[in-house]
Amino acid sequence: MNDPRARKVSQAVLMATADDTEASFYEALQTGDLEKMMSVWADDDEIACVHPGGPRAVGPIAVRAAFEAVLTGGSVHVTVQHVRRMEQPGFAVHHVAEHIQAMTPQGMQTAYVMATNVYVRTAEGWRMVVHHASPGLPQELPDIVEPRATLH
Repeated sequence: MNDPRARKVSQAVLMATADDTEASFYEALQTGDLEKMMSVWADDDEIACVHPGGPRAVGPIAVRAAFEAVLTGGSVHVTVQHVRRMEQPGFAVHHVAEHIQAMTPQGMQTAYVMATNVYVRTAEGWRMVVHHASPGLPQELPDIVEPRATLH
């Protein structure tokens, strides 16, 4: 597929929903594919990424460098759990718990990261504009959810 227009149509089909874009994002982490990772991001100077304990990377060059650093050790074994969605016609916010497994000198380690992913609908389909991940704990914690009150 050498025609750039055909590639854009193909990407729009592949990322027809925010969920599709999120699946592509995490698949890129799992496979260590930097090009696929960058294909999920919007073509915008204000895209931003914060990795746990890291600075805010703003703009395509900085976001690419941040993920290149993450992927230098290869793929990231991450499983998304507990997705909570807030979606409107042009944007979507997903709060997720990322279950991370990594080999360290001490053996296989597991940790949880809480992340917020923000998506916007573009002419090329849904694209990520923000990924903000916060350090979690070595064990999964339940959500704290307020009971819904009935309003009459």
